[in-house]
Formats: sequence, C-alpha cells, structure tokens
Amino acid sequence: MDSINNWLWGLPSTALYAVVAALVFAEDALFVGFVVPGETAVVLGGVLAGQGRLSVYWLGLVVTAAAIAGDSAGYFIGRRLGPGALDVRFLHRRRDHVDRAEALIRRWGPQGVFFARFVAFLRAMMPALAGVSRMSYRRFFLFNVLGGVLWGVGYTLLGFFAGAAYEQVQSAVGGAVAAVLAVVAVTALVVWRVRRHR
Repeated sequence: MDSINNWLWGLPSTALYAVVAALVFAEDALFVGFVVPGETAVVLGGVLAGQGRLSVYWLGLVVTAAAIAGDSAGYFIGRRLGPGALDVRFLHRRRDHVDRAEALIRRWGPQGVFFARFVAFLRAMMPALAGVSRMSYRRFFLFNVLGGVLWGVGYTLLGFFAGAAYEQVQSAVGGAVAAVLAVVAVTALVVWRVRRHR
C-alpha cells in the first residue's frame, strides 16, 4: 500500500486525475472492477485531496463523469454484443452473482442500475447486463446519472475526510501512531466489507 501511495504521490496532479478517472471508467466499461474496484481508486484520490494534493471539487467532478461515461460504454458494449458480452470465463465461476444481477434487473428495471452502483460486483456487471436486456437507454441513463453522482461525490468525500483526519492525527501524535490508526481503520473497513459480502 505504501508503494502505491508513494507512486501516486510522485505523479503530477493532472496524471492523478487521469489515473483515478481511467480506473473508474474501466471498472464498468471493461469489467476491470472485478480486479480493482473503482471505489478504491476514488477513496485514495479523496485521501490525496484531503492532504492538499488534489482539489476535492475537481476530483468529485472527474470521478462522477468517469462513472457515468463508463456505465454508458458498458451499456453499449452489452447492447452490441448481446448475451455474448457476459460469456466471459471468470463469470462462469460466479454464476450465482450473475443470477443475482439478472434477478435485480428483472425486479427493479432501471432502478436496479442505481442500486447496483453501490455493490462492487454488480456495479461492474449491471451496465452490460442492462444493454443485453435491451433496456431503453434514456431510462438507463437517468438512473446511471443519479447513481453516478451520489456514488462519485460520496466516495470522494469519504476519502477526503479520511485524508484530512489522518493529517490532523499525524500532526497531533506523530506519524507512527497515525500509521497504526490508519491500518486499524482500513482493516475494520475490509472486515466489514467481507462480512457484508458474505
């Protein structure tokens, strides 16, 4: 984690925006979210904004635009390729997750696009699935924008306030204690995510 932070810290601001935007876009357009969830990139970007490295306003705007554009690209890929878009080897082992996503879109329609935005696996799958199911793009786009704005701004601010809090703790009690607190907070977040996923 330190090596990633050091690498990110060494990049110029414009490159940082581009890296975060690319990861968020690729998550939904190219299924990259199964490897690196876009929310991780957004939170890290928010932390850098909290440390004064980036503008939180520009980051929120960039993240939201990338989320909406990535979902739209995923939708058109699914619409173009049809069911073949979901015929990917690593999805065969996650058939239960695919079935859950299909059930969500059958039950909620375009509202499912909004709900899926907040669950990592569904977020990566739902745009293509919406395209495969021939959902109206106008309806898809409305809920894509609503989910993209709420998710993009929310996770950017989460990282921003975490970064600002880290800076305050670090200046008050020193780097070693701040690092321990950061590890504890990240571990608690990971445990909570794993339990929620199960």
